Amino acid sequence: MELEDGAVGLSFVLLGDTLARLRAGAASGVGPVVGATAIDLAGWFASRAGVERTLGYAAVNALTSSLYARAGYRPPDAADSLGLLDPHRGDHVGMVGLFPSLTGKLVAAGARLTVLELQSELAGEREGYRVTLDPAELAACNKVLSTSTILLNGTLETVLAACRGAAMLALVGPGASCLPDPLLARGVTLLGGVEVVDRPGFLAAISTGTTWGGTTRRVAVTAAGYPGLEALLRRVRR
Repeated sequence: MELEDGAVGLSFVLLGDTLARLRAGAASGVGPVVGATAIDLAGWFASRAGVERTLGYAAVNALTSSLYARAGYRPPDAADSLGLLDPHRGDHVGMVGLFPSLTGKLVAAGARLTVLELQSELAGEREGYRVTLDPAELAACNKVLSTSTILLNGTLETVLAACRGAAMLALVGPGASCLPDPLLARGVTLLGGVEVVDRPGFLAAISTGTTWGGTTRRVAVTAAGYPGLEALLRRVRR
């Protein structure tokens, strides 16, 4: 979602029939978006479901990007793809959502790995790790790497409850670009999202279905370096 000031917000669109309905537009019953206020659309994240909740979350992320730019806050670059978990032998790492590109790195580091998935066909023992459907198995993990899709699919509370004992809990993915305050307050230690740095190139890539990785940068927001919402708002009001 793009705002009038050029801020761009992303959201995962592959849940259920979301993508099909977005492509169908008004014909699928999606409420009006173009010309609506970003604040009104952001409210859909809390009050609606399905495709409109997805659009609401894109608006939340776009508003976050807009606020960061107005306040002069530039989230730090992400140092790695593992949410700064720094896995070692003796760690029990939980992964929420199977990231095949990352499992090898965790196993190679000597960490024990347990993956939580919603898709029953993925469950079972793998080479070096286990895939489970039971959130309770995350309770034994001292570090957890989670997809940011839990913010959309209704599993956030389940994951937070299961990870109470974890020393580190990182949410990563393009959707992890929202204001971090409420998540940091509830035990999330890092939000690893993206910032669009080449807006024309990004929009061109999205419109043509080509890769957009080179038009963004991966960021990592932690409590240690984040000034907080109130501080950001004070900067804007000066």
